[in-house]
Amino acid sequence: MSSRPTARPANLLDELQNALAHGTVARRVETLRRVTDLFLYGVADYSDEQIDVFDDVFHCLIEEIETSAKSLLAKRLAPVPKAPPRLIYTLAFDDEIEIAAPVLSHSERLNDDMLIANARSKSQGHLLAISKRKVLSNAVTDVLVERGNNEVVESAVNNPGAEFSDKGFTELVSRAEGNDELATCLGTRRGIPRPHYLKLIARASDSVRERLQAANPRAADDISAAVKQAALNVDPGAGGEKAAHAYRLVKSLSDDGRLDERQIAEFAAAGRFEETCAALAISANVPVTTVENMMIESRSEGLMVLAKVAGLSWMSLKLVLELGGGTSEIEIENIDDHKSSYDMLRPSTAQQVLRFYRMRQDTAQTEPA
Repeated sequence: MSSRPTARPANLLDELQNALAHGTVARRVETLRRVTDLFLYGVADYSDEQIDVFDDVFHCLIEEIETSAKSLLAKRLAPVPKAPPRLIYTLAFDDEIEIAAPVLSHSERLNDDMLIANARSKSQGHLLAISKRKVLSNAVTDVLVERGNNEVVESAVNNPGAEFSDKGFTELVSRAEGNDELATCLGTRRGIPRPHYLKLIARASDSVRERLQAANPRAADDISAAVKQAALNVDPGAGGEKAAHAYRLVKSLSDDGRLDERQIAEFAAAGRFEETCAALAISANVPVTTVENMMIESRSEGLMVLAKVAGLSWMSLKLVLELGGGTSEIEIENIDDHKSSYDMLRPSTAQQVLRFYRMRQDTAQTEPA
């Protein structure tokens, strides 16, 4: 049997209210310390009802006490999974960052809705504290990327427990242009989707590319291909293990006679960027990196030419454009505006354009550097 004395928080509120009615600020602070000790001592055994009573007690005690006392309370309760929920919420939304930061960074009592509301309304210091949480959903990071300053955004990108949506990555790549620190953080982040990575590299400064090559020498071919706008006819596996695997899969389908429009449309509809690029490249007989760079460009003409050469219908091309639209400036809602142009584009014309493109790239490769 446990020797721990049984706390009786149910009677605590009345006793404290009587004492606090005539107490000084110093007495409030001392009482707050004692109540915090009592709570932490028995928190593992308290029921939800008892924790609610402590919640009321803490709210009475934190009225009109100094910032340092509230800050200490926040630091002590932030790591506690069963901390009083309303108190944690109150501390998280305090204007004083030294009070809010500990719970924003560590408390499990704060759910996504609370974090999003905080990030949308509070200071950059509050956003920075949120960015340091062990786990961050993409719903929360969307707001951090939208409202956060460079310090906040870099902190979130460097957080291995943070998830980012496709929208978030698109905004990050845009913000990284001209910001070498952010570009480097983003380029070295594990799990950045390939289309976003390619676009980041294509826009990056020479110093950023050098840093990324130094951080990951195996990415040198990938960086070189993106910088040269996919003009080089290099090994399609040079862009990384995932891209190489995708190419081998699609090449196998092609060799077996199973790579057709339906298969390309399925890849695009499923958001399989690497497989879609490989399928278009093989169907149009162009390097994979050519397709990848067309996918991340803001203009759709290149993809329309490739799709026509590959024999895709408008509906299949639309899926490809929608896939590319998630990582480029192509306006997804205006994709249908391209239908008439695609319908009028003749396969023979598309072939001529593609031949001219290949000739230009061959010339560029043979010119001295």
